[in-house]
Amino acid sequence: MERDDGSKTGYVSRRAVTTSGALAAAALLCGGGAARAAVNGGGAGGRGLTLRLPAPTGPHPVGAASLHLIDRSRRDPWDAGGGARDMMVTVLYPARAVPGHPAAPQLTAGAVASYRDIDVRMHGLPAAGVDWAATRTHAYPGAPAQPVRRPVLLYGPGGGDPRTMGSTLAEELASHGYVVVTMDHPGDASEVEFPGGRVRETFLRGDPRTDPELFRALIDTRIADTRFVLDQVEALAAGRNPDASGRPLPTGLGHALDPRRVGAYGHSAGGTATAQALYEDPRIAAAADLEGYLDHPTGELYPVARYGTDRPLLLLGTEGFDHREELDRSWSVTRGRRVGRRRLGGTAHWVFTDYAVTAPQLQAAGLMPRAARTALVGASAPERSVPLVRRSVHGFFARHLPVRG
Repeated sequence: MERDDGSKTGYVSRRAVTTSGALAAAALLCGGGAARAAVNGGGAGGRGLTLRLPAPTGPHPVGAASLHLIDRSRRDPWDAGGGARDMMVTVLYPARAVPGHPAAPQLTAGAVASYRDIDVRMHGLPAAGVDWAATRTHAYPGAPAQPVRRPVLLYGPGGGDPRTMGSTLAEELASHGYVVVTMDHPGDASEVEFPGGRVRETFLRGDPRTDPELFRALIDTRIADTRFVLDQVEALAAGRNPDASGRPLPTGLGHALDPRRVGAYGHSAGGTATAQALYEDPRIAAAADLEGYLDHPTGELYPVARYGTDRPLLLLGTEGFDHREELDRSWSVTRGRRVGRRRLGGTAHWVFTDYAVTAPQLQAAGLMPRAARTALVGASAPERSVPLVRRSVHGFFARHLPVRG
């Protein structure tokens, strides 16, 4: 496995990551206001620290559309009432213009309370001192789409994580010309808000890897979700509106998707499901597994690892993952000449999410211990780790699923 130890990318040693270094990172990535907010410990109205996300670096402004999708052919395995499987997704796309369209919040209003109860506890984040509702993205809901057919990338978050914590990487890819569809997996995701204000919380209360039957069902459900969402991408591209309520779509959105050029990437459990979906669905031309196991807890390999793939698969890991030996066992046997492996030095498991930039801000403000931040995203400063993840994922898709025009 290739290891990126930072020797050629401006590596910042663990000892160099101090509070002042984290403040400098916040200033570089998010603007001086973020650093000042971290120093002052206050956001708007004194409700707490306002966290900032880094702007995407591509040439295109980013539009956004949220869709409520219902798969009436499947029962929801996590719904005791036996209802049809329904999901929320966000489509991020190169926009024509964004004036007059306010930037979307990272968390919907209804999801904030559940996020405070679930995600904060799960990731060791501060229970107080942060205005979790104040974080804004760099995507603009309703902005008209550029009417140019572009490659589509599906994103699956980690187990228990919502799609919203993958905003930074998704927006980066959209700004470089991709249409990115971020998926929530209700019942699994920490919280999902549906139209009308209904919020569904996760049933997970621990690591699903400790329960082989649960892990199998969780990944199988995510694979089925991914293939269903790909069906809806085809419907959008054909001019139909798959939103369950028929809510209006942004102008030109259907003309912005090319269903013949599809890739996928996922983090942790999302990476497992993404890699296996590549194996099962020939519509997916390339996939990136961001530190997801390729075996069951029993040691049984998923077919993508046992039999390999004839399409590009990137296995991207971190230096600080607690279960790296177990992960490596499933990755090392993965067959196929088109399988690439890389490890990012100075990073930990959640560096592939928005926590890569928000955890250092929390540490700089005195709201998160250094050890907790390092365990979550690694010791590297975000001015290194965020571009490193962006380049790794964008570079992979640029090689194997390039944007044309």
